[in-house]
Amino acid sequence: MRKIVLAAAIAGSALGLAACAEAETAAEDTMADAEAVAEEATAEAGEAMEEAGEAMEEAGEAVEEAADEAVEAAEEAMEEVAE
Repeated sequence: MRKIVLAAAIAGSALGLAACAEAETAAEDTMADAEAVAEEATAEAGEAMEEAGEAMEEAGEAVEEAADEAVEAAEEAMEEVAE
């Protein structure tokens, strides 16, 4: 009877260790997946920031060009009025 109880206890311990190992492996897999998602999101955010920076630069150039045109138009209007 002692041998059966001892064998059952050993089997229970072995199953418990196996379950812990599986849980640890699952946790490691989940962590790796989370890291991959975070890296992808960071890369996408970097690309979006770069595109936004380019758009801001283009908008700044457009505003500068429009301001120059407005100044030229105002100068021409002043010359017409002066004549």
